[in-house]
Amino acid sequence: MPVYVISDVTIRDREAFETYRTRAAASIAAHGGRYLVRGGEVETLEGSWKPEPLIVVEFPDIETARRWYRSGEYADALEVRDVALSRNLILVDGISS
Repeated sequence: MPVYVISDVTIRDREAFETYRTRAAASIAAHGGRYLVRGGEVETLEGSWKPEPLIVVEFPDIETARRWYRSGEYADALEVRDVALSRNLILVDGISS
C-alpha cells in the first residue's frame, strides 16, 4: 500500500534550501519515492491552516519510507536542513487499490 510523506516548509535560507532540496531529491529517488507535489501555490479552502510550500512524496510502502527517512543519503540532506528551512513532516498511509 502506498504511503505519503507530507511536509509543509518555511524557507529560511534560499541557498541552503537549494542544497537541501537537491540532496533530499536524490535520496528520495534512491529509495523508490516520487514527488507528487513539490511547492507551488497553496489555497486554503477551509479552516485556518496557512501552509507555506507543501511537498508530498509517495513511497511504495511504509517500510520503504521509513528506510529512506533513516538512510545515510537523507542524512546528507539533514546536514543543511535546519539552516535551510523549518518544517512539519508527517507519514500517512494511502489506500490500497
